[in-house]
Amino acid sequence: MWIQRILRLPPVRRGFHLVTGQIVESVPEIAQIQTGWMQVFIQHTSASLTINENADPDVRHDFETAMNHAVPETLPYVHTIEGPDDMPAHVKASMMGASVMVPIGGGRLQLGTWQGIYLCEHRDQGGSRSVVVTIQGEPAAS
Repeated sequence: MWIQRILRLPPVRRGFHLVTGQIVESVPEIAQIQTGWMQVFIQHTSASLTINENADPDVRHDFETAMNHAVPETLPYVHTIEGPDDMPAHVKASMMGASVMVPIGGGRLQLGTWQGIYLCEHRDQGGSRSVVVTIQGEPAAS
C-alpha cells in the first residue's frame, strides 16, 4: 500500500517546532499499516526536518542557540539578495536535512518515548511550508 499527501504547514516564527501531530493527522491511514515506513520531505531550501526530544521546550531553544552559533549570520556571505538570514538558513537546512524516515508498526509511528518530528524554520519570516508525506507498508490483516 502506498499513500502520499502534501501537507501545508502554517507559518511559524524562526525556531524548532514540533509537527508530529499535524503530520499524523494528515494521514489517518497510518492506522491501517501493520508494518511500513513514513517519509516526510520538506519542499524548501531554508527550512528542514529532524527528529529529536519532544518533551522539554528548552531543547527547542537550545537547538536554535546551537545552530545560530554554528552558522552565524555575520559571515561574509555572497548570496544576500533575500536578506541576512537567507544564506545561513540554506546552510542550516543542508546541515539538518530535508527529510526524515519513521518506521510504522501496528498502525502507529514507532517513535521513541521522547521523540518528535520537528519543523526547523531557519528564516525570520519563512512563510508556510509544504511537506510531502509518503507512506509505504503492508496493511493490517482484516
